[in-house]
Amino acid sequence: MLDVLICGGTVLDGSGAPGRGADVGVRDGRIVEVGRITEAAQQTIDAAGALVTPGFLDIHTHYDGQASWDETFSPSIYHGVTTVVMGNCGVGFAPVRKGEEQRLVNLMEGVEEIPGAALSEGVRWGWESFADYARALDAMPHSIDFMTLVPHDPLRLYVMGDRAARCEPATAQDCVAMQTLLREALAAGAVGFSTGRSDNHRTAKGEETPAHVADRAELLALAQAFRGLPYRVLHAVNDFDCAQGDAAGERARFDAEYALMEQMARTAKRPLALTWLERINAPAQRQWLMESAERSAAAGIDVRLQTACRAIGVMNGLDTSFNVLMAYPAYRDIMDRPPAERAALLRDPARRARLLGEAPLRLANGDTAMPPLVDQLVGRLNQAAMLMFPFEASSAGPDYEPAMNTSFFARAQQRRSSALAEIYDYLADGDGTNLIYFPIFNYLGGSLDTVRTMLTHPQALVALSDAGAHVGTVCDGSLPTTLLAHWARDRSRGARLDPAQAVAMLTSRNAQHLGLTDRGQIAVGMRADLNVIDFANLSAAMPEMVRDLPAGGKRFVQKARGYVATLCKGEVVCANAAISAARPGRLVRAG
Repeated sequence: MLDVLICGGTVLDGSGAPGRGADVGVRDGRIVEVGRITEAAQQTIDAAGALVTPGFLDIHTHYDGQASWDETFSPSIYHGVTTVVMGNCGVGFAPVRKGEEQRLVNLMEGVEEIPGAALSEGVRWGWESFADYARALDAMPHSIDFMTLVPHDPLRLYVMGDRAARCEPATAQDCVAMQTLLREALAAGAVGFSTGRSDNHRTAKGEETPAHVADRAELLALAQAFRGLPYRVLHAVNDFDCAQGDAAGERARFDAEYALMEQMARTAKRPLALTWLERINAPAQRQWLMESAERSAAAGIDVRLQTACRAIGVMNGLDTSFNVLMAYPAYRDIMDRPPAERAALLRDPARRARLLGEAPLRLANGDTAMPPLVDQLVGRLNQAAMLMFPFEASSAGPDYEPAMNTSFFARAQQRRSSALAEIYDYLADGDGTNLIYFPIFNYLGGSLDTVRTMLTHPQALVALSDAGAHVGTVCDGSLPTTLLAHWARDRSRGARLDPAQAVAMLTSRNAQHLGLTDRGQIAVGMRADLNVIDFANLSAAMPEMVRDLPAGGKRFVQKARGYVATLCKGEVVCANAAISAARPGRLVRAG
């Protein structure tokens, strides 16, 4: 008897091949039959009218802390994800010396906007080495599988201590020590190594991250740690020094930095996956990076490009981490009130008139990574408001490709008002839950046409959800649902994607990048990581702010409609947005 029979569905097997009608039989966590199945099963899932796909793989998440208190990896589990990769951007929680834990908390809080109080209370410390960290997480029950990269910042801090915190260069001895620790972690099953080389990343105290200053000798020493080991990968976030120097030298800085990244991949003889964005402050980089990756591929160096399937941006509201009103005294007077009460107070005409007549405060003081963003936003509000949109629900879910004539700048022009007044009135309306969508990157043309070009590039990997991070402004763990519902079904402002192609992007392509041969396709012998999807009714719900983090911390959670069932290792872990009690998830050790 089968454990599970999924019958009557249209199978999109993850290979990119067209869908076909077939049943899927599961036994002992594996797919044992695909086709017309008459064998009885302990559990039967009716997939008539639905798609049956492999479980999705999210290769860029930040659940490093959350995994130690949340068994379910929400919100990813609501969006068909059955394997996540954490440890990206060079930040994480191992290795760590006893007594130095707060340094890693400050890094994660600053770089990935996860409340430090939640991390301090929630992370169940008790490890030193990376292998001990992996074992500690694997000892906990989890709904879905997880893998982890070795992050550069903890490695550097472990070896160099205060010198790393001061961003000093590594000595030859430091490089050997880091290389040894990295090799041990890779041998213990880490899927690879990640580094962060962004000038925009800061600790919770506004300080530069330790690893972003790593020089050529250090990076190549770390790449050499891969020699002789089974397949592993390199991941890097890099803005290619776009914030440094004059615009005239931008191309030279890009070429020099890309050459260093390429040399890492050549030295390690492993694929390197770089973040790929259309940056508002360096738009030409998107094309340069694409062309460079193509030249690398032609030379036999595998440089992959991690790209999102929608704009990279933030949500602003009265209950989010920040909004433009924070810079005004009339709003700061009431910031400690609950959002609904705050909205009611903002509807007072006298307060409105006062705020709109005030000069904004300058919030940046060097103690935090967040206020400078508010200062920049307020200082260029008319320009920013061209890409700020009301974020509202519809039957098809939130609109991640809004028309430019719906922006707050356009509203102000139409009503002969100001962008600030329009934003004020929108946030003041209702119960304090109104949200503003601000797509900062990947939306310079006012549509997702550029994103489509990126998604369909042969070196592209669908990634950059940052699931588990930026919890007060972002909830991009829903990217798989956007890829399917928007790109493969609903998009009206340009070309769509074929559903089979979209599924392959979320499954086999990412599995191949990670070197996983047991998942990512529906075939006999593969892991029974599966989704049953009511494709006609698939949509992301509106993000909701919940207070379920340790220490009462808040975060956005976004559920979905249309996932009839998600199975990990043959067990239903989520059905119709309800997480089950099943906990088949484990740490997946590379190799």
